[in-house]
Amino acid sequence: MYEMEREEIEKIIQQNPHLKEYLDKIKEKMDTPKFLKAPPMELSEEKYPNIIYPTKGNVFVHIYRLPGMEEIEYHAIEPSLNDEEKEKKEKIMKLMLKEVVRKNAADNDEDLKKILKELLDEIVVTTESNIKLKSQKSLLKLFGKNESKVYLTPLEKEKIEYDIYKTLVGGGPLEPFMRDPYIEDIHVITGEYVHLIHKVFGMIKTNILIPKDEAPKFSRALSEKMGNPVSEAKPISDGILPDGSRANIIYSSAVSIKGPSMSIRKFTEVPISVTQLIKWKTISAGIAAYFWICLQYGRNIFLCGETACGKTTTMNAFIPFIPPEKKIYTAETTPELKVPHEVWQRLLTKTTGPEESRVDLFDLLVAALRSRPDYIIPGEVRGAEGNIVFQAMQTGHPVMTTFHAGSVTKVIQRFTSDPINVPKTFMDNLDVVLIQSAVERKGKKVRRCISVDEIEGYNREADGIMARKAFEWDPLEDVHRFVAYKNSYILEEKIARNAGYADPTEIYEEFDLRQKILERMVEEDILDYYEVVKVIWTYYREGVDGLPIDV
Repeated sequence: MYEMEREEIEKIIQQNPHLKEYLDKIKEKMDTPKFLKAPPMELSEEKYPNIIYPTKGNVFVHIYRLPGMEEIEYHAIEPSLNDEEKEKKEKIMKLMLKEVVRKNAADNDEDLKKILKELLDEIVVTTESNIKLKSQKSLLKLFGKNESKVYLTPLEKEKIEYDIYKTLVGGGPLEPFMRDPYIEDIHVITGEYVHLIHKVFGMIKTNILIPKDEAPKFSRALSEKMGNPVSEAKPISDGILPDGSRANIIYSSAVSIKGPSMSIRKFTEVPISVTQLIKWKTISAGIAAYFWICLQYGRNIFLCGETACGKTTTMNAFIPFIPPEKKIYTAETTPELKVPHEVWQRLLTKTTGPEESRVDLFDLLVAALRSRPDYIIPGEVRGAEGNIVFQAMQTGHPVMTTFHAGSVTKVIQRFTSDPINVPKTFMDNLDVVLIQSAVERKGKKVRRCISVDEIEGYNREADGIMARKAFEWDPLEDVHRFVAYKNSYILEEKIARNAGYADPTEIYEEFDLRQKILERMVEEDILDYYEVVKVIWTYYREGVDGLPIDV
């Protein structure tokens, strides 16, 4: 499934001379890399990987480790300009600067890309690729003298276009990483090679660094893209890049000793599917089937854990379990949620501008109560807005959100203390708490759901909240056990009775069926997010008979 066919490889190499040039350069020191369509998770166990995979456009990634190398390396293969092409690019940029005044102002990056494309097409005259242009004189003979035009071969145009886009619109020297869907985080320290958090290989060193003399200018340009410029007077900046990625920049050398440093949390355009999480063992098919039923029947769910444990990833994977006809209301500080439903009201906080124009998460959740959504999904609950979350639950609005806490006990403690102050007697509005963690296994950091707890309610005699373990993770065997099977308070008491089951234990037949559907999807490699959505929603609309797999 992952490996490319020989004909496909040859075609890609032929279409991308910079890739061929790179392969020629490395062939003496290593075997020919294996070309993959995507890096499978199993590669994380390989001691000496040697693979190339494509990203968006004409950028490729080579990941390898040779005997004697201390760590795996990530090499971005992108088009680069020779001296002559750099001169042509400079001329194009000067002509663009003259002509851009004729264009309407760009409101966003997409508008800017469109304007750049129009200007490039107006300025560049593309020659036939088989014409050998040895000098400027031969150009003039062919086309005549025209100072407002630049003559390029198709390959030159492609390379210069990439370079202009990455400089003016994209991530500059970080552009290859922004195009790679398998990158989670980008860590930049001035004068050192950039390090990444790769979804398969974990922390990995790259071949790209930002020199000390270029770092201040680049960090200022990056902060301006976020709309929150850094300076010596304002040395730290947080914000959202145009593609939705979250960035933090520490600019001043008085604060960041080595020079400007940057951390970027990549925005994922296509969410990771629930079947991919099952394949990675983050959750089990049983846990997924359990939440499938919970979300169909409007239960209130908290997904909890420490920073960077994958809470939002898991929530995105669970959202398709909500029936397709439901109206979803999301409220976020940073745009990380993806909702496939047709009726999706997506709102963001506004923290800049005059005080009266600012909108925080509390305001958005208050507005949500007036919007009559079927499901409210705050991206994350941190403070006083948690009280509004419980008000929403009490008024019959199902809620799913993430929260920083390492156990169900800590969830309860934080919600019943300052600044949230939810009365203990209200905590039974919450139904299920999933705890997720990033753990070390065999030298690799992996993400695991370590428990799922059901909230039963307030016990007056003990003055405490009663909870029941539904699933727990066995770290020795790396499996999840449904310890509440045939004894689940939420499935039997909160769902089955209200759904009209004569015998509440019949709900487990539905659980078993959905677990089997998810297991068969993993077996059939149905891992693409939108393919998974299609299967789940087909089941809602047509039942088992409509599924594209045998169950």
